[in-house]
Amino acid sequence: MSRRPQRGSAMSLGFVPEPLAQLPWLIILLLIGIGCFDLLVLYSAAGGSMRWAMKQGILFFVFLGAAMGLSRVRAETWGMISLPAYTVTLVMLVAVEVLGKIAGGGQRWIELGFIRLQPSELMKPFIVLACARFYELLPLSEIRKFVAIWPALLLIGLPAGLVMKQPDLGTALMITAGGIVVMFLAGIPLRLFIGAALAAPVLGTIAYNYVLHDYQRHRISIFLDPESDPLGTGYHISQSKIAIGSGGFWGKGFLNGTQSHLDYLPEGHTDFALATMMEEWGLAGGIALVLAWGAIIWWAIRVALAAEGRFARLTAAGLAATLFFYVSINMAMVMGLAPVVGVPLPLISYGGSSQMTVMLCLGILMSIDRQNRQKSRW
Repeated sequence: MSRRPQRGSAMSLGFVPEPLAQLPWLIILLLIGIGCFDLLVLYSAAGGSMRWAMKQGILFFVFLGAAMGLSRVRAETWGMISLPAYTVTLVMLVAVEVLGKIAGGGQRWIELGFIRLQPSELMKPFIVLACARFYELLPLSEIRKFVAIWPALLLIGLPAGLVMKQPDLGTALMITAGGIVVMFLAGIPLRLFIGAALAAPVLGTIAYNYVLHDYQRHRISIFLDPESDPLGTGYHISQSKIAIGSGGFWGKGFLNGTQSHLDYLPEGHTDFALATMMEEWGLAGGIALVLAWGAIIWWAIRVALAAEGRFARLTAAGLAATLFFYVSINMAMVMGLAPVVGVPLPLISYGGSSQMTVMLCLGILMSIDRQNRQKSRW
């Protein structure tokens, strides 16, 4: 008589429900650790007030619960809703131009009462889903033909163009990068990417002179020479470097930061939350955060490698790249290694839209991981 396959140690104990046993609890614990650490950072950034930490904490646990719920959705379902979700988000980007709320010099948000929704943030995972779905439907025999390129470029170019108009260079770059990663992994010939890289200086010059706004061009100039305008456009990055450098290895201690508490550091709770954190927690805190996110991104890559099916593999890899871009671009920006482009640090920067987007990415990854576990068990 054949024996039934084991369903995991948690089920054999009899007191852990199977849906909970199938969750990647080490990753969830890492996320909870990052989220709780963020509450300390925001509490300090507000000068010992809960005005940011309270709302951020509530949204964090709500979105984490939603991500765990999304883990029950099958990868095939994500494939079916990918193009409709992309279309709805694209319509929302158009609606931003008509109904959007202007804040911080850009028109990027739709006011929903309990949260200001930034549709461009939602496009970061949905562009990955849409491109992955396109290449799943495309016959493999067509992958090296022009028909495999122009529809994907259209999928990427439409939202990226609308986001650039808001204007939001950082988000437009992330949308483009996420889609390009899926194109590369889908098997588009390498020579096309090499040709694009060689043409990048020319295209970059054209974009710099005719596409970017004046303040965006100025930010790039300041990145190349931060001291040329230390009290103007270069003020953010100069104060960020001072905050990070003054923290040393161990930091000044919780609630002992001066750059953020004395308002020298602008946006110390949003885009430059990393500088606020490293002033008080030092290089040690920064390394711990990098290691935590590195473990999460490595897990996402392993999910992609173990996934069965073209859509699941491309989606998981694209979402892993999206999380990497989130972390790396913000850290490079805050440390002066990249121009200031307004990309938040996941689960650390204050804001509901970016938090929701990151949890959506993680929820989709958990759903693919759950299917991987089920198939490997049987």
